[in-house]
Amino acid sequence: MIVLGIVLMVIGFIAKIAILWGIGIVVLVIGLILLILGAMGRAVGGRKHYY
Repeated sequence: MIVLGIVLMVIGFIAKIAILWGIGIVVLVIGLILLILGAMGRAVGGRKHYY
């Protein structure tokens, strides 16, 4: 999700499409939150590790 967020942000920036930029930021933040929760040892979505 982190990579997808970065890709969407880059495409949105290059193509000047604001909606892609916004979606990219949201996806990136969600990916980082899930990464942090998984690294802390909490089960995310029924899984011990989130990749």
